[in-house]
Amino acid sequence: MDRAGEVVKERFAVVYAPKKKKRLSANCVEVMASEQEARDASAPERHRHAALVAGPSTSSESQQLYYLVRWLN
Repeated sequence: MDRAGEVVKERFAVVYAPKKKKRLSANCVEVMASEQEARDASAPERHRHAALVAGPSTSSESQQLYYLVRWLN
């Protein structure tokens, strides 16, 4: 990943993750405007967790992915 470049950016998000993984499919990631917005929208009982993610990035299989930087809750 090129964190210094303009391609992949760190973003706050709510991630649907029944199992907490480090590679996240783009269809499970909802990007939020701020950390507080991500925390407010999280619902751990429904497997929706606030996180800081990097992406999107295209995998070798042409899938759009985000990578976990850290969980916020």
